[in-house]
Amino acid sequence: MRSPVLPLTWHLARSSGRRGLQSQLLAAGAAAVGSFLLLVMIATALGAGARADHTTWRTPDDVAATKATAVQATTITYVRHEPVTVVNLAQLPDRKQTPAPPGLSGFPKQGQVYVSPALAGLLHKLPAGQLADRFPKVTSYGTIGAAGLASPDELVAVVGRAPGDAAVSKTAGNQNYYDADLTERALVSGFSSTRASVFTGADQGTVLLGVVLLVMPVVVLASAAGRLGAARREQRLAALRLAGATPRQILAMTAAEAAAVGAVGALAGALAYTALLPALAELPYGVGSWYTGRLWVGPGWLATVVLAVTALITVSAVTMLRQVATSPLGVAQQADPRRTRAIRLVLFVAVLLCIWASTGDGSQLRARQLLALLALFYGAFWMFGPWVVDRLGRIVGRRAKRPDTLLAARRLSDDPRAAWRTVSGLVLAGFVAGFFSISSLGSEGPSHQGQVAVITANAADARHTVTEARTALHRAGVTATVTVTSEDEYFSLLGGLPGVTAQVSGGQESIDTAVTALTPLGSGRYPLTQEYVSAPDDTVTARLATVSTATLVLSFLVAAASAGLTAAANVLDRRRVYGLLRLAGTPLEVLDRARTRETVIPLAVLAGGTTAMGAFGAMQLNKAAGTTINASGAGQLVLCVAVGALAMLAAINGSRPLLRKVTESPAQTAD
Repeated sequence: MRSPVLPLTWHLARSSGRRGLQSQLLAAGAAAVGSFLLLVMIATALGAGARADHTTWRTPDDVAATKATAVQATTITYVRHEPVTVVNLAQLPDRKQTPAPPGLSGFPKQGQVYVSPALAGLLHKLPAGQLADRFPKVTSYGTIGAAGLASPDELVAVVGRAPGDAAVSKTAGNQNYYDADLTERALVSGFSSTRASVFTGADQGTVLLGVVLLVMPVVVLASAAGRLGAARREQRLAALRLAGATPRQILAMTAAEAAAVGAVGALAGALAYTALLPALAELPYGVGSWYTGRLWVGPGWLATVVLAVTALITVSAVTMLRQVATSPLGVAQQADPRRTRAIRLVLFVAVLLCIWASTGDGSQLRARQLLALLALFYGAFWMFGPWVVDRLGRIVGRRAKRPDTLLAARRLSDDPRAAWRTVSGLVLAGFVAGFFSISSLGSEGPSHQGQVAVITANAADARHTVTEARTALHRAGVTATVTVTSEDEYFSLLGGLPGVTAQVSGGQESIDTAVTALTPLGSGRYPLTQEYVSAPDDTVTARLATVSTATLVLSFLVAAASAGLTAAANVLDRRRVYGLLRLAGTPLEVLDRARTRETVIPLAVLAGGTTAMGAFGAMQLNKAAGTTINASGAGQLVLCVAVGALAMLAAINGSRPLLRKVTESPAQTAD
């Protein structure tokens, strides 16, 4: 016999009227936003890893001299504050041919220069004295394909050299502590290294950090979507239950309706992600924009996200109707307050002690361990929040002196989970704000602004090079003071290597011109600048700044959206209560103030707590990274919390017209 569940569900959904359709559209829209954001986060994390993989060939792994077929020397030079990765390659004589590097049609011969499309454009745009003269003169440049690049905007050059050329000789391998991961020389037989470039190696870790902190607000949004229309479903399904429908049929009808709405919304979000891939690829991160294909998550992830969002909305809707299935009369009585147990407090304290034991001993943790601890904390606070709301409601209820405060306190203690769902988005966003505002890294390294330094083979060469440097700079039209730098000056731009240092007068164009003019004097090494010596720290700082800004904005937007949806759902859930209060003579303004206090009271306590814990987590991360804290983040933190609170209140007030509408005819809705 055919089950009547699906036909009856479809009939009731069609006959639910305009209000029912509006609820379904809002729920589908929330599901679409959640699906879209999840796919974008997954795409960014996977894409960041793929970008790093496409830079590993530039960091050579030394092989035995008997197996080597070529010499590779990779270094970095800067133009317009942007890094240019230069890979010098020389085929060893009487050895088998070295395979082509990724993105090249063949192994470069002596005198050949291959450049990335972005670098080719810059070479034609800038005067030769600022960039092109740093490379060998060629009639035309070869092109590096996407297989050898992390980003379409990346500046990369591959130069073919002779085995005895200074750029690949042992002299060029002289290194100081600034050269770590920036300048390397090795004998190679191929390009199978697994170490990513310093400019992409930290990308995936910082993205995953943002994803972990942003997942929970997105989950809250999807859960809020499942609650929309819950009151309408409760009344409709309670009547069916009393008419003889079984609990299984009631839950099946709810699951079918919620799954259909969630699936439509999740699919819409997936389609939006697919359609917007070219636009998403234009958003810069790290070394630049993206290749579109590296942001494509594939059908597997696409299906997983759609199913996950659909399941989340379905579970959220079904769990709201447990009382209808077990006791339909209880829906009308509403006499069973949803209390919380103290076991939540015990588990939360246990998690905090676990986190403290893992991070409080001063040991450095790996990035994955820190991410796991953050995820553990998120889950624990999600479980702990309703217990705090319940206790706040009881405390405020005993001391309430105004009717709106008393009403708010009763709602907090009668249904703490519903109150927690309203504020949970911003509470968890407060943790994000505290974490990223304080985790702004500060650098205490030496400053060498305006300096250009040339490395020489020894101190005697430095004394001869200083005259040549002055002549070259004068010929290039650069005003600079050139001095010899001793090997004992470890905190100089040369970091303890012999050479000369030019203090350049003028802007960035003069510095770029000076670098180009001094390149022939550098014993095979490009001249060093401030950007070179601060590259590792600046790279991590820049990535964290980008991820923190994006995460803060998205988390507060998602939190405000979920708060607005939850507030609207709560109004619909409680319209019978509001109707009875209106019949008893309660002014609409009192009900509205009670709703606001119901949000402000737990928000003030919980958001403050999570913000402080986020700041603590940031300090632990900085300790693990061995970096300092930028104190200016405190002002950003205050601003974020203030803006977030205002956005939350605006979202709550957005449901005020709905409150007025559901209480317009209390005599009809209170029964």
